[in-house]
Amino acid sequence: METPNQRIYIGGDSGYGDHFKQIGEKYGRIDLAILENGQYNKDWKYIHFLPGQNIQAMKDLNAKRMIPVHNSKFSLAPHPWFEPLQKMAELNTDDLRILYPKIGEKVDWMDDVKVYEKWWQDF
Repeated sequence: METPNQRIYIGGDSGYGDHFKQIGEKYGRIDLAILENGQYNKDWKYIHFLPGQNIQAMKDLNAKRMIPVHNSKFSLAPHPWFEPLQKMAELNTDDLRILYPKIGEKVDWMDDVKVYEKWWQDF
């Protein structure tokens, strides 16, 4: 989605592939990537990211920020509900701007100062 001032990429359900790099090369800087993060299983790798692939997709897209979605609501995969968020936080070794809002929390995604706590650790 493109506005006069912003580019937003909404990934939906997606497995990782070269298409993310192609999109990044074609469109340049993405201001916000909304990428799935959860309900993964190696048997579903073509429709759901495995841990770390969403971070690579963010890099490939040249995304300035990411909001991970599709996590913490329904259990379809055998992993604990909090694992996708926890793994993403652990694998973010490049200090990328990943926003972790609580479910239902209002997000000003252009605010680059707000620190999102690891709220899932409280449950």
